[in-house]
Amino acid sequence: MIPIKDDNPTQQFPFVTATLIAVNVIVFGHQLFLSGPEAQVFIERYGAVPALLIRGQHLWSVLTSMFLHGGLLHLLGNMLYLWIFGDNIEQICGRLRFVFFYLLCGVFAFLSHFIFDPTSSIPMVGASGAISGVLGAYALRFPRARVHVFIWFFFIFYDIIRIPAVFVLGFWFFMQLFSGFTTTPGQGGVAWFAHVGGFIAGLLFIRYFEKNRYRISY
Repeated sequence: MIPIKDDNPTQQFPFVTATLIAVNVIVFGHQLFLSGPEAQVFIERYGAVPALLIRGQHLWSVLTSMFLHGGLLHLLGNMLYLWIFGDNIEQICGRLRFVFFYLLCGVFAFLSHFIFDPTSSIPMVGASGAISGVLGAYALRFPRARVHVFIWFFFIFYDIIRIPAVFVLGFWFFMQLFSGFTTTPGQGGVAWFAHVGGFIAGLLFIRYFEKNRYRISY
C-alpha cells in the first residue's frame, strides 16, 4: 500500500518541505559521486552511531544523519511521504516552527533507536524518523483527510483507492511496531523503533508547534 497524494490542499506553497526535499536530494547526489571507501567514511562520519554517541562523540551526527540515505529507493520513499504529508503540517505550524518540529521529531526518533540498541556500531541514516513525526502529527490533526493509495496483489490485481488518513497512517505505524518487535537488534537494515519514536513524538509535540488558530485541546 503506497500513498500517492491526499485530498487536503494548502493555502500556501510548502517552502520548507520543498527545501528539505531539495537538501536531501543534493546530499544524496553528493554521496553518489563518492568512491566506495569515501562513501563509507562519509556515512560513518555523518551517520548517527549509537556506540560513539554513548561516549559523547559525534553528537552533531544526530542532526546530520537525517539528511543521509542508504540508497535511491530509501530516498524516494522518504521524500514521497514528506511531500504528501509535510505541506499540511508546515501550514499549521508556520515555516520556522515546522523546521524545529521536524528536527525535534528526528532527534526523538534516534533516541528511540538508541534505547533499544545503545551499543550498535552501525550508522543510522535517513529522514524517516523526522518524517515519522510529520505522519504522527498528520494522523492526529487530519484523521479524516482522504489519502489516495496504490494497492496491488502480485500481478493479478491493482487499484488506487481513497482511504482516511487515520487508517493509512495507523496501519503504517503498527507495521513499524510489529517489525520492530520481530527483528533482532544489531542486524542492521531498517531502524524500526526510530520510526515508532518519531511518530509518537509527532503526536505529542504538534500541539506546541502549531499556530494558535489551529490549536485544539485533547
